[in-house]
Amino acid sequence: MPFCDVLGLTVVSASPERVEASVEWAEERTTVFGGLHGGYVMAVADSVGALCAAQNLADGAGTSTIESKTNFLRPVMAGTATIVAIPVHVGRTTIVVQTEILRDDGKRAALTTQTQAVHPAGS
Repeated sequence: MPFCDVLGLTVVSASPERVEASVEWAEERTTVFGGLHGGYVMAVADSVGALCAAQNLADGAGTSTIESKTNFLRPVMAGTATIVAIPVHVGRTTIVVQTEILRDDGKRAALTTQTQAVHPAGS
């Protein structure tokens, strides 16, 4: 996914059951207070969640986000953030993915739940 390059996202592993990625804290990705910007965190979560959904698609099918909700629990102020996405529902027309962003200290910084529409091959 080309947008992952723009985000500085590194995919560590990807399977239908779990996708793991990471991003490095960088000043240009932060708010005035020094934490990773919420919009950046949401873009990262959406991208990793979409990759997780894609791992569960039939050949030739596609997906797009139709709903997303993020809870911001604490800031990422430095270091590497780990992003883990797991599917909680894989259906014929939708896939629901839960993505967590973890700080270096193992504490959850954000939790995103998103619904991906499944677009069958040829649609």
